[in-house]
Amino acid sequence: MSSPLLEVKDLSVDFRVEGGYSHAVKNVSFDLHSGETLALVGESGSGKSVTALSVLQLLPYASASHPSGSILYRGQELLGADEATLHVARGNNISMIFQEPMTALNPLHVVERQVGEVLSLHKNMNPTQARERILELLHLVGIQEPEKRLNAYPHQLSGGQRQRVMIAMALANEPEILIADEPTTALDVTIQAQILVLLQELQAKLGMAMLLITHDLGVVRHMANRVAVMTAGEIVEQAATEDIFERPQHAYTKHLLSAQPGGKPASPPDDAATVMTAENLRVWFPIKAGVFRRTVDYVRAVDEITLEVREGHTVGVVGESGSGKTTLGLALLRLISSQGAINFHGQGIEGLNGKAMRPLRRQMQIVFQDPFSSLSPRMSIAQIIEEGLLVHGEGGNYDERRTLIARTLEEVGLEPSAMDRFPHEFSGGQRQRVAIARAMVLQPQFVVLDEPTSALDVSVQAQIVDLLRDLQQRHRLAYLFISHDLKVVRALADEVIVLRNGKVMEQGKAAQIFDDPQTAYTKALMAAAFDLQAIEDGAVSN
Repeated sequence: MSSPLLEVKDLSVDFRVEGGYSHAVKNVSFDLHSGETLALVGESGSGKSVTALSVLQLLPYASASHPSGSILYRGQELLGADEATLHVARGNNISMIFQEPMTALNPLHVVERQVGEVLSLHKNMNPTQARERILELLHLVGIQEPEKRLNAYPHQLSGGQRQRVMIAMALANEPEILIADEPTTALDVTIQAQILVLLQELQAKLGMAMLLITHDLGVVRHMANRVAVMTAGEIVEQAATEDIFERPQHAYTKHLLSAQPGGKPASPPDDAATVMTAENLRVWFPIKAGVFRRTVDYVRAVDEITLEVREGHTVGVVGESGSGKTTLGLALLRLISSQGAINFHGQGIEGLNGKAMRPLRRQMQIVFQDPFSSLSPRMSIAQIIEEGLLVHGEGGNYDERRTLIARTLEEVGLEPSAMDRFPHEFSGGQRQRVAIARAMVLQPQFVVLDEPTSALDVSVQAQIVDLLRDLQQRHRLAYLFISHDLKVVRALADEVIVLRNGKVMEQGKAAQIFDDPQTAYTKALMAAAFDLQAIEDGAVSN
């Protein structure tokens, strides 16, 4: 075998914290050869991204240090290299795709300027040359009508388009190594499949080596030649992909492979009470144009949807971004205006104003996708959970509320002693448990779960699914479960609604939808979720 492009030897990373140091990475070693894909896998906090950022020396100098290690690119030491050396390595030789394109792209700059900046810094191209190269790159990464996207800002692009722009920036100088840090985590299942196929095609065309960082084992099995498994800052197992999946050696590797959302959804009895219904529900947003801002058309975010959710029943809502999933949930909770009948426990609520809705709010709750942004960083866990009790005048006096909060924390699998800590002191899974506790403390009857597991590691996803199922059975909760992760939906939902552009493509029992989908769109979703090979065979188009 030829000499490796990248050699990481005995790499350690420490972060300066109050009272000492946190050992984030401990004596990690691996190499990467031309044209191959090495997957670095593990749960959040395992040290994957810190290792990748160390390769390009992107960790903050003020707080990060390397007690040991060497990072060689074609025999040249990058660890501790001067800025001139790193400038050549970054972008020219080694590029990186970050996890969340919305935060990685500058919101104040259009696409042409953002991609053009890379070409200006590294290739000294003039604006005319850069524009020609930018169009070539946008076409290469599958952006349709790239000329129309040059003056678009990030917020005007879909998640898949933003990720493609970031890939175009990373490939602008045809690097030898591409570091892809969770490149598909924030994307819908079909867009995820398209991006994975795109990366494989570009790798084959350009001959790149790829360091793929992910916690999605389905992606790893499809993409990687070799796998390095990380936990607690250490690589505990490293082998060919087939060996990792078929003959895992380390206990942690076996744990990761078995940690998939499982179990079967609980079907409510035939006489279960109806909690929430909607009939011909519509949410149309007006499109205004002209000097007088007249309405010329509508965005039909939710278009004539009918559903019923009963006690102990979960209705899963699936579809791509922009399909209307979240809008449907917000409309049922009367958090946005809509047309059509909405009934909660037989009471029509579609015409109620905010004051009339207030007494019902306690019984109708929502858990959001990202627990870090949905929890106030300035409030303790106790204050976050207590807030709803204070608003609704529930829970008794201060001591009684503290007792109720402690009991709720225990119910969601957290220690009561955690109530006086703050959100940043918890992992992603723990923060999501706090968000669930905030909803459950009010003893609701109907809960909208808006992508509650999409930001979590696979093993934590399984834990949250088990928790939600347990809470549902214990309290006979009615769930509207919104997700683009069909594996999670399959584990939790009794009924499924497939949405596309606000319309129902398919609706019925989950078993029927998953085992015998009727529409081409549903078949494409299933292929993207359960059979990545089918994507390459054309089941999902760009």
